[in-house]
Amino acid sequence: MSDTATTAPERGAARWLRGPLRPFRSAQYRLLNGSVIFALMAGGVWLVALVWQVIAMDGGAAELSIVSTAGAVGMIAASLFGGVFADRIPQRRILLAVTGVRTAAIAVVATLALTGVLTPWHLAVVSLVIGIGNGFTFPAYSALLPSVVPAEDLMAVNGVEGTMRPTLMQAAGPAFASMLIAASSPAVAIAVVTVLEIAGIACLLAMRPIPLRRDIQGEGGTTNPVSAVFGDLREGVRYMVRTPWLLSTLLFASVMILVIMGPIEVLMPFLIKDRAGGGPADHALVLAAFGIGGAVGSLGMASIKMPRRYLTAMIVMWGVACLPLIVVGFARQVWLIAAAVFVVGILFSAPMVIWGTLLQRRVPPALLGRVSSLDFFVSLVLMPVSMALAAPISAVIGLGATFLVAGVVPPVLAVIAVVAARLPRDEAANPLDVEETETEATVSTVYPQEVCPQAA
Repeated sequence: MSDTATTAPERGAARWLRGPLRPFRSAQYRLLNGSVIFALMAGGVWLVALVWQVIAMDGGAAELSIVSTAGAVGMIAASLFGGVFADRIPQRRILLAVTGVRTAAIAVVATLALTGVLTPWHLAVVSLVIGIGNGFTFPAYSALLPSVVPAEDLMAVNGVEGTMRPTLMQAAGPAFASMLIAASSPAVAIAVVTVLEIAGIACLLAMRPIPLRRDIQGEGGTTNPVSAVFGDLREGVRYMVRTPWLLSTLLFASVMILVIMGPIEVLMPFLIKDRAGGGPADHALVLAAFGIGGAVGSLGMASIKMPRRYLTAMIVMWGVACLPLIVVGFARQVWLIAAAVFVVGILFSAPMVIWGTLLQRRVPPALLGRVSSLDFFVSLVLMPVSMALAAPISAVIGLGATFLVAGVVPPVLAVIAVVAARLPRDEAANPLDVEETETEATVSTVYPQEVCPQAA
């Protein structure tokens, strides 16, 4: 029996699970999802506890910046190699190893904090370790999902995760951390993160072993492990370059992130303060509106079938999602800004569900980890550049004009990407609103042996 199959008792006991809940028919997925829930909750608590622990040590913006930068550097540095490992090592083992190391590192921080000997450099080192681990986690998890649930449930799985991420990591986790810190201290909140991580490890340990969907021994090739790793990385890059729908989407996404992330992350607080006369509570309201919109968009997309014109729908939605930023740039009321970013959240997160499902269904299993890591890398690498450019650009052209550019450029780029890469022709030739067996037959013809030997 395959890992994606469910037993007769499971089917009979879970007939009520329909729509976005249908992946929970699988006991394997319930355990995997449990590990994700605990990891997201732990991440949300850690984000808030980290800030207030720095403050408790009389640290300021400079110390917090060093700690945060260490995490980002670790994540970017590890992301590409994380994909290579995800295609060479059973992904459940990677998740167990990463979670175990992360738990041990956070436990050390909690112990040092509770005993009063923690220093900012301790936090920077642990943040670097966590960042490196995150670079391995994302491609491993993405490559593991198609081995746990059937193809027709992947849309629902990605939608459920897209709903959980803002709900747990941006809302429930920070709220829980605030309660813990108010009642005790940041050190206690960090200790609770350790407990949550241990619960996630327990879920992963309870899963049945899942074999790698790649025959490493059958491929032959070099026996030098370093050469093998870099050879795998080159193969992933070649596949990306030779696959028009993948390359065009990643290029579009990278430019979109360059254009919009700086205004959203850096300029939004000042716009709320200077234009709308708001304060921290209003900023929190706007962030919550974005997170709620993202949850609504993800859950809505998880409830429907894959669109027939999935590539066009995905890129056009991303482009249209940026248009409300024009309203943000010229709004003078907090409620209007919140309403606009709520729409941005819906239209930005809904196509993310399509994108995750698209990778898991059209990318050959032997390459899925590397392609996921390339996607992750592209999403991260230009974000710091966007944040660095946002302030000087707005100083020259103004806040409103900066948001105007962020709202207008992505829709134009979306049209260019759809037309230049001939995406309508591609999605018509490779429908995803079909049964799994048909999809697998399509994959084997679209990605021939010279592009992906493992798919043969």
